[in-house]
Amino acid sequence: MDEVMSAHDMKEEGLRLFQEGLYPEAAEKFEQARRTFESEGEVVEAAEMLNNIGIVHRMRREWDQAIEALERAQSAFAELSDRSREAQVLGNLGGLYASQGQREKARASLRQAADTFAELGDGQRRGETLLALGVQQWKAGERWNGLATYRAGLETLERPSAGQKALRVLLKLGSRLLSSS
Repeated sequence: MDEVMSAHDMKEEGLRLFQEGLYPEAAEKFEQARRTFESEGEVVEAAEMLNNIGIVHRMRREWDQAIEALERAQSAFAELSDRSREAQVLGNLGGLYASQGQREKARASLRQAADTFAELGDGQRRGETLLALGVQQWKAGERWNGLATYRAGLETLERPSAGQKALRVLLKLGSRLLSSS
């Protein structure tokens, strides 16, 4: 007799499949987990699965399905007053809009996510979001704003990578050189 998978097992299997690049299979497993979580009244976990499904669709360039899943996840987290998860979904929406070339929507979502992370005192996620926002501003031709936002993101990161630390030093050096001229 087959063992019935729990919603948490389905979620873990979906994550494994996603990491292996098996996106259709991952989306199917996340949807099964979402339905099970929903039937068990675990609304936070069900909304998390919507977020995961949205990311899978983004990876597959299935824009409409990705937007629909992420917007549903955002609405669910807003209803639950889970601002941290809502901000994470806004960041994912920002990345999705950026992938589509919808720069204004990307910037608006990323800005809202960064502001929420700031209010929550989550410096690492705020920094990561500011980096993404800075890139979008740069690509939109807002060079100085993009550079300033990216720099603010680097300074806000609580756990910068080695490359990010090096970039911090270079930007500080550049600022000193410009101010002494």
